[in-house]
Amino acid sequence: MAQENAAFSPGPEEPPRRRGRQRYVEKDGRCNVQQGNVRETYRYLTDLFTTLVDLQWRLSLLFFVLAYALTWLFFGAIWWLIAYGRGDLEHLEDTAWTPCVNNLNGFVAAFLFSIETETTIGYGHRVITDQCPEGIVLLLLQAILGSMVNAFMVGCMFVKISQPNKRAATLVFSSHAVVSLRDGRLCLMFRVGDLRSSHIVEASIRAKLIRSRQTLEGEFIPLHQTDLSVGFDTGDDRLFLVSPLVISHEIDAASPFWEASRRALERDDFEIVVILEGMVEATGMTCQARSSYLVDEVLWGHRFTSVLTLEDGFYEVDYASFHQTFEVPTPSCSARELAEAAARLDAHLYWSIPSRLDEKVEEEGAGEGAGGEAGADKEQNGCLPPPESESKV
Repeated sequence: MAQENAAFSPGPEEPPRRRGRQRYVEKDGRCNVQQGNVRETYRYLTDLFTTLVDLQWRLSLLFFVLAYALTWLFFGAIWWLIAYGRGDLEHLEDTAWTPCVNNLNGFVAAFLFSIETETTIGYGHRVITDQCPEGIVLLLLQAILGSMVNAFMVGCMFVKISQPNKRAATLVFSSHAVVSLRDGRLCLMFRVGDLRSSHIVEASIRAKLIRSRQTLEGEFIPLHQTDLSVGFDTGDDRLFLVSPLVISHEIDAASPFWEASRRALERDDFEIVVILEGMVEATGMTCQARSSYLVDEVLWGHRFTSVLTLEDGFYEVDYASFHQTFEVPTPSCSARELAEAAARLDAHLYWSIPSRLDEKVEEEGAGEGAGGEAGADKEQNGCLPPPESESKV
């Protein structure tokens, strides 16, 4: 019993060891990984649309301006070459001469006509004539290619503007994770919330343990990823995220923290990455929010402060207390030791009941005297008496 009580005692607290561990995922969700020595850079051009969408805003705007400017300059130069090759520039004052494009008297005029053609402005001052077949073909090509450029660049800008990355900024995670008892079992918990009134549809949560490990064969695996169960089997990972929820990982025999006590956890080196996914209700696009917890951001023996209160006709969420925790009595032993102590306690209670029955039966037998048949027929150890023997002959 002394060992069982010691398992539940909090024990002396030790300050957590500070580590300069590099995060795999930042608190704001950015993955701290850079791709280096990529020699097959042509693969980025095979998916040019995604490449342009993934660029930074200043580069995207630069490509947007260059795409239109270069297209206008290219076709403007061709219009000028047609006018120069036909001799239109030499007959500017000849009223009897039919040029390819009326009022095209130089390269600037050709450039402006290219802009008017591609953007379908049509001021009416410069217009193509029906005596220029090559100009008609060029007009068709510029109209088609201009529409393609418009569709491509406008599509890139629209996708980039409507990306759900900014929506993930209003999905918040608690600054710390906690370890405490829930229904008599140790659980690792963190809290998630949504700051917007428009909800995340089909929200789901996942958790990964990032920790380096070495195999039995001696292979070292850096940043090995292990799933932490947050209710996949029971469906608790599917969230109705209207108010902040506390996500719980039960530390059972299948958990990587099964044998981790408070001291062992503080000396360990790992990172817990949590991923929240769902569809934005307003746009229907998939949104993903991420965060992580290092060892010194896991508080043993703490519980989250309640943020939900019932007001007059509605529930109110107090996000000022979203990250707050408070200490609760929590055993400092591992979940395995806690389960073994609970099993020994249950076994002690189970066997103590028959023992007390035996003592009572022995006391009654001693009072009536030994060797009597009545004493043999009495119930012993909580069981029925043996069946009567057949009648003697």
